[in-house]
Amino acid sequence: MKKIIPSLLALSLVAAFSAQAATPKDTLVIAQSTDDADSFDPAQGFELTTVQAFTNIYQRLVQSDPTNPTDLKPTLATSWTPGSDNRSLTFELRKGAQFASGNPLRPEDVIFSLGRVVKLNLDPSFILTQLGWNKDNVDTFLKKVDDNHVQISWSANVSPAYVLSLLSAPVSSIVDEKTAQANAKNGDFGHAWLGTNSAGSGPYQIRKVVLHEVVLLTANPTSPAGAPKLKNILIKNVPEPAARRLLLEQGDVDIARNLGADQIAALKGKTGVKTEAIPMASLYYIQFNVGENPVLKNPALWEAARYLFDYKGIANDLLKGQFEVHQTFLPKGFLGALNDTPYTYDPEKAKAILKKAGLTNVSFKLSTSNQPPYLDIAQALQGSFAKGGVKVEVQPGLSSEVSTRVKAHQYEATLNAWGADYFDPNTNAASFAYNPEDGSKTIAYRSDWHIPELSKQTLAATAEADSNKRVELYQAMQREVLKNSPYVIGLQARNLIALRDNLKGYVQGINPDMVYYSQVSK
Repeated sequence: MKKIIPSLLALSLVAAFSAQAATPKDTLVIAQSTDDADSFDPAQGFELTTVQAFTNIYQRLVQSDPTNPTDLKPTLATSWTPGSDNRSLTFELRKGAQFASGNPLRPEDVIFSLGRVVKLNLDPSFILTQLGWNKDNVDTFLKKVDDNHVQISWSANVSPAYVLSLLSAPVSSIVDEKTAQANAKNGDFGHAWLGTNSAGSGPYQIRKVVLHEVVLLTANPTSPAGAPKLKNILIKNVPEPAARRLLLEQGDVDIARNLGADQIAALKGKTGVKTEAIPMASLYYIQFNVGENPVLKNPALWEAARYLFDYKGIANDLLKGQFEVHQTFLPKGFLGALNDTPYTYDPEKAKAILKKAGLTNVSFKLSTSNQPPYLDIAQALQGSFAKGGVKVEVQPGLSSEVSTRVKAHQYEATLNAWGADYFDPNTNAASFAYNPEDGSKTIAYRSDWHIPELSKQTLAATAEADSNKRVELYQAMQREVLKNSPYVIGLQARNLIALRDNLKGYVQGINPDMVYYSQVSK
């Protein structure tokens, strides 16, 4: 495991904002693990730390209402009109909108922002390549109509409503082309620079990022979203949840994020503190790499594993209040989500399934993050699988390192979590039930699971305009994946956070990117 040594700059930034027990009145100080962050470029950042920042640094043409995520609100666009062929949308841009640099919002910025995602072809790009875009043709689908209108078109058989959902995703954040290109190197569209800098129009902008150490945001008073109430946001990397809890209790931070059930219990009744359990569109699951060896490819192992996951024991006893049992790939609250839970913990049944398949002395290595609740769940699974005769070797590591190995198929099994990228059922179907065999980094691809029929059904659902028919399609796919797939989906998360009770205006929605700092005050 790589040991992270804080830089002198990072330490000085933290010290400057933490010299007193009470946090500065103009600064929101947050303690969380930021080990997952690799880049703050919206064309690459796809982890919790980065997508939470994007909503505050960048804006999109349309964004979900945090209190009603199915309702898309105009943001940098004020209106849109579908084309007669239902293969285009023309957007009117918000007049007078400008980036933090002072540069005005132009159609060219929209074209640059969406095009660079596809041309860079990094992890989140699959969200937009679903439209039939690739690095060679994307420029033909993005057109400046006039100084205040831009047309976005596509070749894929998908509805305009679905395209709007994709344009609400963090990867569709609008970047200031002039600033990004002024810092570009070797034709990278400013990618390297944007890894630790920003060029957005959101209520905050990056002042300094030291990856895995500290993130400092400062107010953008000219944001079209309006000036934020606090001048600064300081996010400290505090890997240990117990340390995060202690910092909050002492008043050294204003928010402690991603706490465990033990930390929440310890904070009950403490003066000056309030706790919240916020529902999340985040599923925790075991995923097998079926190409690694014949045992992992055997459906009998997948079925047995469904009876070796101690769903209620983990949700109700181990991690009280942090999870509820959920076994299908659409989170509760999404259009078409099935809340069926047909599997229960039954080691004897699992043994019988393995015996019938001729599988003996089964073992596998389970890679997971060294952060809670991943490690807690993985260790509980190690015990529950052992009772069914299956040996599990838990391999904890930094979130970013585990993710890199999984994407490269360098693992046997992993315990992971998946958060929705936009508020539409396809966000999960396109990962759990879609493998286009073109290298797209979906969960099915990372599992090396080849599913041409399910992939066809996933595409058909995005083209379906009738809401009731879409529900039928997604429910059929959920039943198939629930019964026969290399995943064991077990839990839907609640985000346990603690705040100082003098904070007002903090908003957090169901999607991972729906974290809003601009209205926070003390």
